[in-house]
Amino acid sequence: MTALLPAPPDAIPAAGPAPVRLIWGLLRDLDRPSQVFRNPGPNWYASIMGTGIVANAAATLPVHIAGLRVAATVVWALAALLLVALTAAWAVHWIRYPATARGHAENPVLAHFWGAPAMALLTVGAGTLILGRDWIGLSAALAVDVVLWVGGTLLGLVTSAWIPYKMMTSHRIAPDAAFGGWLMPVVPPMVSAATGALLVPYAPAGQIRLTLLLTCYAMFGISLFATVIIVGQIWQRLVHHGIGPAAMVPTLWIVLGPLGQSVTAANLLGNAAPLALPAPYGSAAQALALFYGLPTWGFAMMWLAIAAAVTVRTARAHLPFSLTWWSFTFPFGTVVTGTSGLALRTDAVFFRWAAVAGYVLLVVAWLTVASRTARESARGRIFLPPR
Repeated sequence: MTALLPAPPDAIPAAGPAPVRLIWGLLRDLDRPSQVFRNPGPNWYASIMGTGIVANAAATLPVHIAGLRVAATVVWALAALLLVALTAAWAVHWIRYPATARGHAENPVLAHFWGAPAMALLTVGAGTLILGRDWIGLSAALAVDVVLWVGGTLLGLVTSAWIPYKMMTSHRIAPDAAFGGWLMPVVPPMVSAATGALLVPYAPAGQIRLTLLLTCYAMFGISLFATVIIVGQIWQRLVHHGIGPAAMVPTLWIVLGPLGQSVTAANLLGNAAPLALPAPYGSAAQALALFYGLPTWGFAMMWLAIAAAVTVRTARAHLPFSLTWWSFTFPFGTVVTGTSGLALRTDAVFFRWAAVAGYVLLVVAWLTVASRTARESARGRIFLPPR
């Protein structure tokens, strides 16, 4: 229990080097600063996902806003720095606390967030190709993206089978256990499909380009059908067992992730398909992007209304801050990128301004969650083990 309590004032050194006093003053809820490495789990990578999508969504908006690309590139750089810093911290965690690190996969809630590291790699990689090229050049940006895409894709394919297998064989799952986090390990292949589509034009023409495109469509299917199964279970849980604990309410927004990301992927793959597929399949892929995207976007709007209503209802009572608040960012950001894709495909003014309005809300959500995370990190409270 002592690890859950803030350090008493007399535990903070009154003397000693200034950096030591500064660290203790900032991390006052910890017994010692090194505790920051004790409990970080894969769920921390959601902060990189949420930051990266703010940058990527800005670059894909169907309108030009002066200065937005520069600002988006700065946010991409922040996401990249977070990826490096968090990965280094996680490496320390694995070295110093290997039993705790391995135990994340045995936790029936935290295990699902093993999908976050893969999506963080893919998000930063796509941002490097879209935005980072302005600073480091196309060749370097492409090389970085290829490395991060391959790494994120392989890790995502592992989590999409490994974590469901753990659920079926070793996790104890209660009848009311389904929550939005169940989608986390199966969404990475959809992110790989969307970000892989950006690499298709750079792949050598012929079998390599064709294989990349077909692989992206196959991963689209992995995530799509798993999502259909899981969303049905979440719906059933909500209807039969209620909303559940307030701290888990933000995870309802995760459902928007595979919905928005699939619309984004369908549009990007539709753009890339004519480069690799013979007629009439390239044109059919473009048509699929529209006629899959529109109905899925409609369902996403319905779910958005439900998730927002439940969140407001919960916040009126009490919505405690936790890392689950990052669920307000990346999933909604994929809806913004999906809306932008539909706007560019249809040239519909409605979708154009819906994308802009959605992006404004995304930025507000990101600023809110990022500032709260920074505040709790400075105090050290967020590094304590879950209660």
